[in-house]
Amino acid sequence: MFIDEAKIRLKAGDGGNGCMAFRREKFVPRGGPSGGDGGHGGDILMSSSLSHNTLVHFRFNPEHKSERGEHGMGSNMSGQSGKALHLEVPVGTLVYDEDTGELLHDFTRPNQTIIVARGGRGGRGNQHFATSTHQAPREHELGRAGEERHLRLELRLLADAGLVGYPNVGKSTLISRLSAARPKIANYAFTTLEPNLGVVKVGEFPHEQSFVIADLPGLIEGAHLGAGLGVQFLKHIERTSVIVHLVDVSDASGRPDPVEDFKVITEELASFDPELPKRPTILVASKADVANPDKLKKLTTYAKRRKMPIYPISAVTGEGIEALKYAIAKAVAEHRPSPVDTEPSEAVKPKAPYPPPAPSARRSRR
Repeated sequence: MFIDEAKIRLKAGDGGNGCMAFRREKFVPRGGPSGGDGGHGGDILMSSSLSHNTLVHFRFNPEHKSERGEHGMGSNMSGQSGKALHLEVPVGTLVYDEDTGELLHDFTRPNQTIIVARGGRGGRGNQHFATSTHQAPREHELGRAGEERHLRLELRLLADAGLVGYPNVGKSTLISRLSAARPKIANYAFTTLEPNLGVVKVGEFPHEQSFVIADLPGLIEGAHLGAGLGVQFLKHIERTSVIVHLVDVSDASGRPDPVEDFKVITEELASFDPELPKRPTILVASKADVANPDKLKKLTTYAKRRKMPIYPISAVTGEGIEALKYAIAKAVAEHRPSPVDTEPSEAVKPKAPYPPPAPSARRSRR
């Protein structure tokens, strides 16, 4: 099950209350205050991990709460701090604040860790309120409440190249020939209902190169408005550096004009994100083994006019597969973005230890 969106509710641990106590040893007549501090509430941390590839573990478990701090005790004993809660998300996850819509962090690399909800500070015991003129204080502080947050998680696949095109143009068959991925393949539209990733290796050791390719479910006209599978999977192409556009040049599709097919899908990409059509695009004439010569010639002429590389292939017979693989690898190597460390927002950056407490206090009754 591929789940790429989830909403979760977080509650960091509350801080423990400070204690109001006095020493009462037999031979210490004026022992003074001995109330300990409350423990800090546990934070909630989130980190990116390669052990997850979907958000399914959040879809059916949306509420997460960390431990609260224990209350302070007598004999100047502080309460134990609550344990932090550690949540793992797949690489490529974006974390949004559901209430404000703010993007808190984008996990682009594994082992990135941020604090998404900070635990409350523990209250001070009455030992902190003793002065030379107030030697028996009965003031103590309550623990602060931990943060409560509503987050929206959105997973966008991290792939170097993305396969796009109408349904049933041969994307799943192509990725199965290029990589070890084994998606469902059948002769009907919308066979692929979830993205598939495959790692493609090019060359021989020690000059071997590799790139990640994504098979995205078929698009149709009006996809950016919700037609077909809608925008459910269009977002996954935003991270790709190279677009591999497949166009069926056989008569099996029932669509007479391959150039029009290319324009329709390109317009859908532009409607979703105007920057997508500007990315390097490799045009692939699929099903070349049963191609209509007129369709293939028309698409080839259109590609040459636009100075766009075109590769006729047959994923069934293997025709043109090797040439296409090396072309994608070359384009990915030229346009792959250099890794940039993304800074978490101020709301989730690890901060210094808890600031000095406010002077507000609570007077306890006898």
